[in-house]
Amino acid sequence: MSFESAKPFQDFAHFPRGLRRCGEFTVAEAQLLEQSGHAMLALYAQQRTPGCEEEQRFVEQVQQGSASDSKHAKVWLKYLKVIGPKRVHRLCSPMTSGNSDDDYEPVEDSAD
Repeated sequence: MSFESAKPFQDFAHFPRGLRRCGEFTVAEAQLLEQSGHAMLALYAQQRTPGCEEEQRFVEQVQQGSASDSKHAKVWLKYLKVIGPKRVHRLCSPMTSGNSDDDYEPVEDSAD
């Protein structure tokens, strides 16, 4: 059997409430990660050699970054995307550090 793991895969560092309750994965995806996550991690980190054609296809598709027919590669790439660095979108531009302070003249309040 391919993608054998001795124990369920959990990533409490990224998903403190568990994979099923994080809201990022479907029930089927979370179940697949829990069942085969340790094997997929070992294959991804090259700590384990592929034992069958399906595992070899997984390694090739993950290295290419696109999964076409392997459900394991699809869910692993999604997992990597979810735990990866988040993009930050800024709504304003940074202030320039030019000499615009020279043009600034404070206005005194003459409401006396």
